[in-house]
Amino acid sequence: MTFHAIGLMSGTSLDGLDICFVKFEKVHSWSFEIIKAETVSYSENLYNDLKHAIDLSAEKLLELNSAYGFFLGKTVKSFIEKHGLKNIDLIASHGHTVYHQPQKKFTLQIGDGRAIRLETGIPVVYDFRSQDVLMGGNGAPLVPIGDKLLFSEYHACLNLGGFSNISLQSEGRRIAFDIAPVNIVLNKLAQYLGKDFDENGDLAKKGTIHASLLSSLNSLEFYHQPHPKSLGIEWCNENIFPLFENVDHIDAIATFTEHTAHQIAKVINKNHLKNVLFTGGGTYNHYLIEKIRDKTQAEIIIPEKEIIDYKEALIFALMGILRLNNEINVLASATGSPNDHSSGIIA
Repeated sequence: MTFHAIGLMSGTSLDGLDICFVKFEKVHSWSFEIIKAETVSYSENLYNDLKHAIDLSAEKLLELNSAYGFFLGKTVKSFIEKHGLKNIDLIASHGHTVYHQPQKKFTLQIGDGRAIRLETGIPVVYDFRSQDVLMGGNGAPLVPIGDKLLFSEYHACLNLGGFSNISLQSEGRRIAFDIAPVNIVLNKLAQYLGKDFDENGDLAKKGTIHASLLSSLNSLEFYHQPHPKSLGIEWCNENIFPLFENVDHIDAIATFTEHTAHQIAKVINKNHLKNVLFTGGGTYNHYLIEKIRDKTQAEIIIPEKEIIDYKEALIFALMGILRLNNEINVLASATGSPNDHSSGIIA
């Protein structure tokens, strides 16, 4: 069986829309080839709209849901035309997360998939998380199904994006969970210092680690809870940002980088992992990677740029294919829902 699909991913760090066109083949197991991929930066207006979406009224949020859906449709249509792509079976869109409160039975990824369908004329699978949350799961992490089917040669896969999350085989099942915030916090601290993000960790290198802040961060209850568990911006607003109030921004960024490295290494060491595939934008933070390497004996594997940048979009494309075929694309062992299931709305 051969399928061609486009995956769309917009992360919490708002560095743009990832578009990934993939050829999948299934003989005995799944294999993939990324044919074309690119990241489309957001305009200043759209960036601000998405960044402040959490503060919008219900009416304005519904308006943005439609507008962002049409933006996704127009953008992917341009991508298809630019590269002369043919025979696309489907578009799988993650959407952009505004709210994530599984304990209250809701999560919201905006970008109406029906608008993408109207713009492109191609079947669309979207809203992958809500069903799992309604079933009592965390709605996250979702990528473990792709880790299991496409990257099983690694002991674990770890993504460094707005948040860090890991997936690994444990006692015959795939478990996964969020570890700690990463770029959702580091980018905001860098912006106070006039940078969009902490390139290579250069800002963190200049700061001094603040011992009491580090202790407060490492003592947060989330880090002592069992998995499955997931994080959202609401949790950071409540638990992380207030801790920086009386700390210089440069020291806050140094301390938070140390904290993130500590939490990630702790998970790697606790699970006795021999090798870990690292992907996501945070992988380019050389200082953070160096700190993680210093704290663990595991082999940290940094793949080619295409996989670093587009692994999540690639996996959502696969999840769309699985959904269209009514096959399992969400693992209960990762999200905490009662059973594995096939999730996503088909337009």
